[in-house]
Amino acid sequence: MKNKKYLSLGFASVILSLGLVLTSSLFAKETTDPQDKEMSRLESLAKFTKVISIVEQYNVDDLSIEDLINKSIEGMLTNLDAHSNYLKKKDYKKLKVQTEGEFGGLGITVGMRDGALTVISPIEGTPADKAGLKAKDIILKINDKSTIDMTIDDAVTIMRGKVGTPIELMIVREGEIKPLPIHIVRGIISIQSVYAKNIGKDFLYVRVTSFDKKVSEDVSKAIKKKEGTMKGIILDLRNNPGGLLDQAVGLTDLFVDKGDIVSQKGRNEVDNRSYTASKYKTITKVPMVVLINGGSASASEIVSGALQDHKRAILLGENTFGKGSVQVVLPIIDGEAVKLTIARYYLPSGRTIQAVGVKPDIEVFPGEVKTKKNEFAIKEADLKKHLEEELKKVDNEGTQKDLDKADAKAKKDIITQEMMQKDIQLKEAVDILKALVIVQG
Repeated sequence: MKNKKYLSLGFASVILSLGLVLTSSLFAKETTDPQDKEMSRLESLAKFTKVISIVEQYNVDDLSIEDLINKSIEGMLTNLDAHSNYLKKKDYKKLKVQTEGEFGGLGITVGMRDGALTVISPIEGTPADKAGLKAKDIILKINDKSTIDMTIDDAVTIMRGKVGTPIELMIVREGEIKPLPIHIVRGIISIQSVYAKNIGKDFLYVRVTSFDKKVSEDVSKAIKKKEGTMKGIILDLRNNPGGLLDQAVGLTDLFVDKGDIVSQKGRNEVDNRSYTASKYKTITKVPMVVLINGGSASASEIVSGALQDHKRAILLGENTFGKGSVQVVLPIIDGEAVKLTIARYYLPSGRTIQAVGVKPDIEVFPGEVKTKKNEFAIKEADLKKHLEEELKKVDNEGTQKDLDKADAKAKKDIITQEMMQKDIQLKEAVDILKALVIVQG
């Protein structure tokens, strides 16, 4: 009995000892973790300093400590992601020029896709657009200089230049057997972002080419002009590379009256934000179809994705580019800065855009509408009016040029049947919009 008592006490003391050991070790871990972390930082910084010293002493080229530090910063930031980079004085100055005024360039937005310099989209009406560059074109060379291991900012720096100067690009395009040479003359890049046209009497077509500071205002004006007669809207965001976040939120708010539009989440709580729709800013609830493709990126993905999540519009076309990250430019010293990715965008449903993009509800590839025309079909009406039409041609020969001018002017404000036949995505969008109007009464 005595032995059992001692045995029990023995077990109790062992358990108590283990408890004290575990408690003291946990307590020790809590108290030593910050120190370990600081030691790790110091060791890493010592390693970095040692490498810098070795390279400075033994490298075949005589590089200054400033050069080595700059190269180290460049390497660190470019290895974080495709959109983070180090901006030297000249790069930072060029960035300010780009965001604050006009500049000489090609008119394309580029990004990195699978390690290759890729055209996100040519901006409508710019030299690149007129030269025939297309979304998803891969740029192999710029003026005979390979783009392998070239950063986005280095590529942009080379492509931007004096207005009127030529540049040669070598591109790879899906469906083409050989690389294609593209000759472009740089021009002033000043962009009209919103184009509005009528489709018949009932539908409004709105094309947004990029998100500058007046997009939501201009779209709002276009909608209000057709208020009362408009039964549906086609919003064309194809080849729209993005732009200002507040304009993407503002544009979506014109069509959505409640709920989240987009949120951004970063490592730090201060970078977490949510943007919500307001019923006071919503101006129309008519049926909508949104056109998207591989050149739709960033802000245009936010708009299309939010409208899809709210079941406010039908998305038609192709999967978007997948650029859903937030960058900030942080000045450091002497006119230099770092551009750093601080957060990612998330749509109202919680899904991410980054590297995934927005998938259309109805997938339609670009092309023309294939039709068969019977050139020999003659109607009774044609026979009756034949002589009458010929006489009109003779009488009005002098005024035909004036009629042609008036017709061309009218076509600027309307989408004709001929235009839709050349754009199967637009034609499908119009047909779907007609069906939505019928279903919704």
